Amino acid sequence: MKNIFVYLFLLLLIVACDNTSKWETQAPADQNAESEDLSPYEKQIAHIRDSTSVMFLSGANGVLEKGDISKIGTLHYFPVNEKYRVRAAFTAIENGEVFEMQTSTDRLPEYRRFGKLGFEIQGQELVLTLYQNVEQPDYLFLPFKDLTNGKKSYGAGRYLDFKLADLKEPIIDFNLAYNPYCAYNKDFSCPIPPRENHLAIALPAGEKKWH
Repeated sequence: MKNIFVYLFLLLLIVACDNTSKWETQAPADQNAESEDLSPYEKQIAHIRDSTSVMFLSGANGVLEKGDISKIGTLHYFPVNEKYRVRAAFTAIENGEVFEMQTSTDRLPEYRRFGKLGFEIQGQELVLTLYQNVEQPDYLFLPFKDLTNGKKSYGAGRYLDFKLADLKEPIIDFNLAYNPYCAYNKDFSCPIPPRENHLAIALPAGEKKWH
């Protein structure tokens, strides 16, 4: 009788181990299924978003207030949509004026009106102005507002960045649009998009509002 109990115990142990082994083998595949369905472009955007979220939520960049820092979760984004990644035509602004850009504080950084980016989206021909940072000439700044601001995205507008080399074959990727630091912490001073970069359409792409 004792041998029978030992046999049954060993049999149950083998079955349990077999089931556990199957679960451990299948679980990673299930977790990675969604990632495997992404296009190379979507994976690239996901990687950028994950890295940015870690930088903010870990407190590494010192932007989030202590109560918002968390190792769990991500920043908030619209779904990736390649129709909001568009080719643009660049037109330089000759002898562009240097002006003081308004910010959320009394700080007035100097920018030069550097050029125009013309593009088509949602069947509309649109134009945004690129600004050159006087202190960092290689840095081209594209602040903008659209009709998602104050509803689904940060009310004061969002940003895109360019380098001079990007203007050879310019692409505007609104999936990369990001919030100014002021969206997370009012102690920061952030440029306010000039009126000429206010778009009368909604662009549900890029980063959403934090609160």
